[in-house]
Amino acid sequence: MRPANAIRCGLALLLGLGWAASAAAVGPAATTAAATPPPVVVMRIDGAIGAATADHLHRALAQAAKAQAQLAVLQIDTPGGLDTAMRSIIKDMLASPVPVAVFVAPNGARAASAGTYLLYASHIAAMAPASNLGAATPVAIGMPGLPAPGDHPPASAAASGGAHGTDDTLSAKRTADAAAYLRSLAQLRARNADWAERAVRESVSLAAPDALKLGVIDLIAHDVPDLLRQLDGREVRLADRSVRLATQGAALITIEADWRSRLLTVIADPSLALILMMIGIYGLLFEFSNPGFVLPGVVGAISLVLAMFALQMLPINYAGLALILLGVGFFIAEAFVPSYGTLGLGGIVAFASGAVLLIDSDLPGFGVSPALIAVLTAGSAAFIIAVAGMAAKARRRPLVNGAATLLGAAGALVEFSAGEGWAVVQGEHWKVHGSGALRVGDRVQVTGAHGALLEVGPEPGSVIGAERRVRRQGAASS
Repeated sequence: MRPANAIRCGLALLLGLGWAASAAAVGPAATTAAATPPPVVVMRIDGAIGAATADHLHRALAQAAKAQAQLAVLQIDTPGGLDTAMRSIIKDMLASPVPVAVFVAPNGARAASAGTYLLYASHIAAMAPASNLGAATPVAIGMPGLPAPGDHPPASAAASGGAHGTDDTLSAKRTADAAAYLRSLAQLRARNADWAERAVRESVSLAAPDALKLGVIDLIAHDVPDLLRQLDGREVRLADRSVRLATQGAALITIEADWRSRLLTVIADPSLALILMMIGIYGLLFEFSNPGFVLPGVVGAISLVLAMFALQMLPINYAGLALILLGVGFFIAEAFVPSYGTLGLGGIVAFASGAVLLIDSDLPGFGVSPALIAVLTAGSAAFIIAVAGMAAKARRRPLVNGAATLLGAAGALVEFSAGEGWAVVQGEHWKVHGSGALRVGDRVQVTGAHGALLEVGPEPGSVIGAERRVRRQGAASS
């Protein structure tokens, strides 16, 4: 072999050995990195869906995108919720760069009403074996007594243009809008659109096995690990791309509600909002009645602001709110201008009626407890009875001060001219009015009172100034 060829072969052998060593060193690390799939984020909805729920899920989906998660699992168990909050969550799900799987779990959970919409909007719909969904008919808000959305108005009622025909028209519009919305979600995710419309128009429900058979959901899983095992290798279509999931062995990141979400959930409770409003009103009333205590005013102002913040997140009926404020106004008027119960009774009726009408929804979890209404009404009634009782006792009690208590009292004139002057009666100076025969120094008796002006006349048995002059003139002539 020539020297040049030998050199070339040696260099090639050295390069080959170096490449092999590098591959041996880098290979395990690369294999490990490839074997570690992106994390899976888990979120939960347990209870009615409201503004606080929508806020929590909005921030949770943002965290999932920031963590570059391959999947966000939303585990739900809900009786329904507010339409505005539900639509806000669905908008976030549709715009999320991370695919979202809605999982109705654990066993015994349900995705009723708004939960059905979330299930249809998800990229992957799953349920536990003993769970159900459906009953997605929109609930009437602010219009009690509406017929069921599946009912159709009689032709005579609709043609008459009466209130019943108007209510039926509004109900039909609301139902048609909800049905179209759920059908559009079903068509987007290639799920059973006919059953979706029935869920809205007929309030039908499905158990998990039936939902899988009818193509409403994608799969049934016992728990989250079982769900991830079944989803491993599945391809999910997003708005702009397809994603193949690698969920087997993926790390789970559970995003729980933080203090802000918990605070919003607590404050947004209608019963607590009503209590805070009452504390705020009565606290400010006490502070204005007794300036200087400070604490009632501070607590009242904070409570009132929190109550207003809670009410703006709830579907409130402004007529109910106005009745509550009117009732409290009657209570305050009864305390300062006693009407012996008339204003108080009107306040009790207005307050109780307003509390019943305050929340404009029949959805579970969005109503003021009847027991709380009874307690607050009874407490206000007790307050009014106490105020009216004190007013009645004060009316029967004899007067102990003021001009009216001086009738018949004796005194002496200290200044008097042209029928008016000043007299000392029971140690106090009073402006008096009397006959022109009276003079300074005469003893007088109070015969009447007009506000702070006393009517006086000569004290029985006393000698007034005119008689004294007559007697002096008679004595001089004799």
